[in-house]
Amino acid sequence: MNPASNNAEAKTFGLFRRKRDEAPLDTRVFDLLCLTAAVVLVLHAIHLPPWLDAALMAVLALRWWQRRRKPGRAPVYLKLPLVVLLAATVIFHYGNIFGREPGSALAVGLLVLKLLETETARDAKVAVAFACFTLMAALLSDQGMVATFVVALGLLPAVASLRALQPARLPTSLPRELLPALGLLAAALPLSLLAFVLVPRLESPLWGAPPSGQARTGLSDGMSPGDFVDLLTDDRPALRASFDQGVPAPEQRYFRAYVMSHYDGRRWNSVPSGRAPVPVEAIDSIGYRIALEPTSQRVLPALDVPLEAPPNATLGSDHDITSSKPVQDPLTYELRSAVRYRLQPELDDFARRRALQLPEGFNPRALALAAQWKQAYGTRDAAIVAAALSLFHDGGFSYTLAPAPLGRDAVDDFLFGTHEGFCEHYASAFTVLMRAAGVPARVVTGYQGGYWNKLGQYLLVRQSDAHAWSEVWLDGRGWVRIDPTAAVRPERVSLGAAAAAAAAGQSEWQGAAWLRDLRNRWDVVNHWWSEGVIGFDALRQRGLLTPFGVRNTDTMTLSVLLAASSVAFALLGLAWALWRRRDEDPLRAALRTLERKLASAGVARRSSEGPQHYLQRAARALPGQRAQLDQLMRSYLDLRYAHQTPPPDPLRRFRRAVREFRPRHVVK
Repeated sequence: MNPASNNAEAKTFGLFRRKRDEAPLDTRVFDLLCLTAAVVLVLHAIHLPPWLDAALMAVLALRWWQRRRKPGRAPVYLKLPLVVLLAATVIFHYGNIFGREPGSALAVGLLVLKLLETETARDAKVAVAFACFTLMAALLSDQGMVATFVVALGLLPAVASLRALQPARLPTSLPRELLPALGLLAAALPLSLLAFVLVPRLESPLWGAPPSGQARTGLSDGMSPGDFVDLLTDDRPALRASFDQGVPAPEQRYFRAYVMSHYDGRRWNSVPSGRAPVPVEAIDSIGYRIALEPTSQRVLPALDVPLEAPPNATLGSDHDITSSKPVQDPLTYELRSAVRYRLQPELDDFARRRALQLPEGFNPRALALAAQWKQAYGTRDAAIVAAALSLFHDGGFSYTLAPAPLGRDAVDDFLFGTHEGFCEHYASAFTVLMRAAGVPARVVTGYQGGYWNKLGQYLLVRQSDAHAWSEVWLDGRGWVRIDPTAAVRPERVSLGAAAAAAAAGQSEWQGAAWLRDLRNRWDVVNHWWSEGVIGFDALRQRGLLTPFGVRNTDTMTLSVLLAASSVAFALLGLAWALWRRRDEDPLRAALRTLERKLASAGVARRSSEGPQHYLQRAARALPGQRAQLDQLMRSYLDLRYAHQTPPPDPLRRFRRAVREFRPRHVVK
């Protein structure tokens, strides 16, 4: 043969292959790609700035509209400025492009801009792969059960897009495109669960950097009246506590977080003393386990008063617990606390001065009132405490989550002016009065109350259960917890924050009672998810085979189990595929469908008949449908014998015609 002729044929064949590979995408495929990008954008919407959401959705809609009018890539002079503008806006808003939130925003924006140049099958496959990666990035912000389920459903249009890219695929309606994708996801679920259990886990996640936003909880080492407003209306779970014995009574459900002794006239602050924990005489104690939600802070709330610190944490001098690193992921720790105790029975000079400190030049009317009590009751500190509680109970004070603003002398304004507030106001004012009267006192913040979930056997404490109270030191009794809010609204302690808000006529902050109850009951599912899925770490994975006598499952054992299980699943899939005996030839499959329809009408194909003779006989047997059958016969013969591979468009038309064909029964 002539080498030049061979080279020409090779070049012609290569050119034909390039043109075929670069054929424009079908409209249905591009619609699915746009749907995939829209789903990714919606799932990230709550973590992105609203203006960026709107801009990206507008770009996506314009690209979809433009391509339906005229296929083609967007010009370079439009794409490059948009990429630069996207990076600039992310840097301007977040300060950089590194971290969970800026990285996710940049990835979502690049996915939308990728569709500006998506015109071929290769472009579409790259876009789908990047969409799946960006979709997974949504789990960096929320790994809850509902969020994970929604992200999994977000894979449907991506899988449907890949299926639509297969040759000879007949365009169908959107539900028909998504339902097979749902079946593929369901088939992949067993292997995904296997990989979740057996793939060796890292000791810490790859994205260990903290998010750029503020901490998830409003509790901090400082407090001033009004700081808790946002927190008290936040209904997200803060922690869940399960107890070795019975659940503590409502008046004992105080979870200590920060102990604040320093006051500057406006704000209380927790200042570590660096001293050893003060002595505590535990009269009655209880063991329990806390599952803490991420806070981005180091404080570990504990039932009042903790006797020890869990691993990788420190017990402070005032029996507050501090972790060695911020809590960026769900954390579970076990503790033992005294519910009846004597805390620091002897008060040294340093601790006394610290607990009596007041700034000069603030709240003169409150100081004068405290001086009157001091003169009237002398050294009877318990009587001074009772006088202050009587003031709150009988002085016309009210509990509200929307108090009037306070001025420079915040305590005076509250005690002699507004007479309204919530726990921060009462704890702060009470502690100032005690110190001014010579009674050592301090402010403690944390959580109080919670909902006992009978099904899950745990106490659910929400962010809205955040609370502030006081501790006073009484001779012979040590530090004693005093909750001045209870003098105004006892329901806050006995029934919880929601009951107190409802009694104050502010139930809109907490929502309807039936909705709160439904959320509390549903939380058991979230708790199980957090314990079984999110909490499945490297330590629990190493103990995976403990019930089978293997104490420590190392990486090699996990790898062998994963490989063996994967092979077993592959063999099962192969056996299933062979059992189904699927015909890989779409043209042959369409002809078999036509044969079944004709056989149901009384015209069965004989073993010795070819397709042409059979369809001709069927046309004679069904004279009313002769034209349709003749057209189907000619189309089949042309697709089978006139081409090496049936062209996609004529094949789609033939399959559609077979699907729409309805034979009439033969009259005998």
